[in-house]
Amino acid sequence: MRLAELTTLRVGGEPERLVTASTTDELVDAVREVDDADESLLLLAGGSNLLVSDEPVPGTVVRVASSGVVVESADGCGGVNVRVAAGEPWDDLVARAADEGWVGIEALSGIPGSVGATPVQNVGAYGQEVSQTIAQVRVWDRFGQQVVTVANADCRFTYRHSAFKGTDRFVVLDVLFQLRLGDLSAPIGYRDLAQGLGVEVGGRVPLADARQAVLEQRRRRGMVLDAEDHDTWSAGSFFTNPILSATDFERLRERVRERLGPDVEPPAWPEDAGTKTSAAWLIERAGFGKGFGLPGRVALSTKHTLAVTNRGGASAAELVALARVVRDGVQDEFAVTLVNEPVLVGLSL
Repeated sequence: MRLAELTTLRVGGEPERLVTASTTDELVDAVREVDDADESLLLLAGGSNLLVSDEPVPGTVVRVASSGVVVESADGCGGVNVRVAAGEPWDDLVARAADEGWVGIEALSGIPGSVGATPVQNVGAYGQEVSQTIAQVRVWDRFGQQVVTVANADCRFTYRHSAFKGTDRFVVLDVLFQLRLGDLSAPIGYRDLAQGLGVEVGGRVPLADARQAVLEQRRRRGMVLDAEDHDTWSAGSFFTNPILSATDFERLRERVRERLGPDVEPPAWPEDAGTKTSAAWLIERAGFGKGFGLPGRVALSTKHTLAVTNRGGASAAELVALARVVRDGVQDEFAVTLVNEPVLVGLSL
């Protein structure tokens, strides 16, 4: 089986060995076996954040297919603690949360992939991040050869990053979420979402309404998987929003004024690490509009410039080449280097 059948970008070569782990114990055993044999390891669950080379994949690919959603405690004051296996589909959990009155992840509706991937990327959208509701992450420590429970504070969550990203040391086994109980959503923190719901930013709406509004927003952007829609043959947002130091953001402002006019300002949101700006805004103003690359086998989404899409029959190399053109174009125009969000396997940007 080629990994193209298991990834949302629909590219990826045939693995030397593919093992499916249906339980947490099987996942640990599979990883230990690979490590004992000193083989290379690739973990794959939903396949929504991977761009894999079309060449044969060396070593072992372990497909994370563990399942289970266990309510460990629930009360009106403390909310509900829910432990979820790494292989559970993320959106299935969000749908259940909306049905059960578990508040805090409804704005993350429609995001593809598995629960185990969410703490690695600190997945976020529409004003919510999983770091806001994760109490613990239970991992297999490949170096220490033991199961370790990592508290939220020790996960070192930042924008699209965590202690688990950029290292192959940890394998997520399950995640403990601490959610509030109620009928209304968390405060709506995203302006377009609030407008669509007819409330002010900070307002609350019924959970089901919040989930439906998020799904509608994501569908308009081609961010809900649909086999018939090539705009969704992607890895979601290919680039993260840059976070710039004060000096670098001032340089960007000067560059924008030079290129686009003295009254034009780049988007800016304050962050602890600096000022966040919009990758999509930079891409569009560097000359890469929706559908850039069409007609062709690879193109930016016709609905959202952050998504690099497979229009059918594309190779992994072609997808990377388009992403490289966009990255280099933004660098040339605005002196900002965009960073890829999906993990590249056997490829480099």
